[in-house]
Amino acid sequence: MTAVEYVETVVVGAGQQGCGAAAALQELGHEALVLERAEIGQAWAHERWDSLLVGSGNRSVRFPGLEYDGDDPDGFMSGPELAERLRRYTKERGLQVREHTSVREVECLPDATDHDEVRFRTHLSAGGTVESRNLVMAVGGYAAPRTPALATDVDPAVHQLHSRYYRNPAALPDGAVLVVGAGISGQQIAHELVSAGRRTFLSVGRHRAWPRHYRGRGLLEWLSALSLYDDFGTVGGDGGPVLPGLPVTAVRDKREDLNVGTLAARGVTLVGSVRAADGGTLLLKDNVVAVAEESARSFRYAVAEIDDRIRRRGFVAPEEKPAPEVPMEHVADFGERLDLAHHGITTIVWCTGFGPDYRILPRHVLDGNGAPIQEKGLLGVLPGLYYAGLPDGNYVVPVGISANVENGRALARLIHVDHVMRSGSSESLVTR
Repeated sequence: MTAVEYVETVVVGAGQQGCGAAAALQELGHEALVLERAEIGQAWAHERWDSLLVGSGNRSVRFPGLEYDGDDPDGFMSGPELAERLRRYTKERGLQVREHTSVREVECLPDATDHDEVRFRTHLSAGGTVESRNLVMAVGGYAAPRTPALATDVDPAVHQLHSRYYRNPAALPDGAVLVVGAGISGQQIAHELVSAGRRTFLSVGRHRAWPRHYRGRGLLEWLSALSLYDDFGTVGGDGGPVLPGLPVTAVRDKREDLNVGTLAARGVTLVGSVRAADGGTLLLKDNVVAVAEESARSFRYAVAEIDDRIRRRGFVAPEEKPAPEVPMEHVADFGERLDLAHHGITTIVWCTGFGPDYRILPRHVLDGNGAPIQEKGLLGVLPGLYYAGLPDGNYVVPVGISANVENGRALARLIHVDHVMRSGSSESLVTR
């Protein structure tokens, strides 16, 4: 007979979002059981490259009831360091987390009413079922590596891997490396490869560039102090007025900015966006300079916005002249073809992002692309179904590390209201 247990709220995923939701519920006196397929902080600890730095910076590593308490607030910790902090926090808070417990499927009971204690059955891969009134999906939107279909048209002699499986330069075959994608992953990996002496090519795409440090403060400190998250937390689609991407600011030596200009200055060969493959030849857009100039404009915009907010609020901050900018002197168009063999390229690292993986949920709560049908990044289409770590439309701040605090407390308030209304309690619906 299959074992069945009950908990008020099941949380799927023990990253910062899942543990943040469980901790926020704990603050309001509600129990939650977090189910994790591997280890707490699994992706940070084991599913990214060895030298990854947390791009949002140390200040962003905060959880409900715990701000960053280290001695380097403007630094950038590694992925394993973040995972260790999350494990320590989970233990100190006494959160109920079951590691190495994967979920086979979630059953949403079609006949459940507002008064029923059981609205979901979470079936575990190893057997057993957890019934609950609430279900929080905290697997985010970065679970499934995305590689473009054209990768199948590349000569099979070329070693290809997604950034999810990249670890370090020594683990790659000898020869030059092409990194595809100029976001956080692409730029950090290209920087590491060229620093290790590997001949490195970077296929660019639309992205934002940001100053790492300006007028005596780190960028992320300015974003918070000047209320600039709304300006810089929105992404646009291809051709849209807003460039996609979060800050690319993390570098190990803490002395320089990281952008396509600084990479070109270090010897990275910039090539256009990949549009097709034909064996050993990649067909490119001839857009290196155009992409770099657009990125440089976003950099100047960030600097100008910081200056403007400082001026309007009357803050005193040291002038920085000349203001930092994306260096363009080493940026040049490459052309429309890249002959891999001619340039000695033996490896392609696809830094082309991740997509959602919500296959454990019933199809009727997902859209045609398999993504959750949701509202404001939190609410599912069924009563009691919630999400943590999803963007709110084009607003990506809710997916950030520090957003686990606000996301978790918003979810906890919703679950608390549901609990009070169901129980008929006179307890206040308003929480701190």
